[in-house]
Amino acid sequence: MIKLIVGLGNPGPEYEATRHNAGFWFVDEVARALKVSLAPERSYFGLAARASTPQGPVWLLEPMTYMNLSGKAVAALARFFKIAPQEILVAHDELDLLPGQVKLKLGGSHAGHNGLKDIHAQLGSADYWRLRLGIGHPGVKAEVVNYVLRKPSPDHRTAIEQGITQSLAALDLLLAGEMERAMMRIHAKPPRPKPPREGAPSAEKPS
Repeated sequence: MIKLIVGLGNPGPEYEATRHNAGFWFVDEVARALKVSLAPERSYFGLAARASTPQGPVWLLEPMTYMNLSGKAVAALARFFKIAPQEILVAHDELDLLPGQVKLKLGGSHAGHNGLKDIHAQLGSADYWRLRLGIGHPGVKAEVVNYVLRKPSPDHRTAIEQGITQSLAALDLLLAGEMERAMMRIHAKPPRPKPPREGAPSAEKPS
């Protein structure tokens, strides 16, 4: 089961609405769903909350270390409570997915993401779960830094929030450790509206 849910981002109002903070947005919604409030925890270098759930206690964490030192916060809490890497879920922005797309995976490379890179180093393992929140790619590698530190367009922000909402529908499964079922729910494409049937009566009234 998942015992620690981490959202990655940068602290401060200037970063709050930027693409790089999508992980914070997810954990904010998890806190709301579990009816807990994140509060500063100096020992864990971030904002944290402990929630009681039917599956057992779960910690929520938003590192306040800036992105490239995220592992400092994650490792401090995980070591203190003896939480194994496989019991950690890290939510983060993902350039390789379109806005609104979300993927759940275990392990793998950090793909240049500075937050994941530091978590790898501090935990000494890559075997933790990641919730990859798609933000899209600027198309040019040289533009990536500026892109992630800018606000998404209103359409992209709406799409990202919809992806987060779809992921929250799998929260109970994640907490219970039913990762395959959680993956199916998170990866499911939202149903498309049905096209109108041929010959169906028009909704328009005669003039």
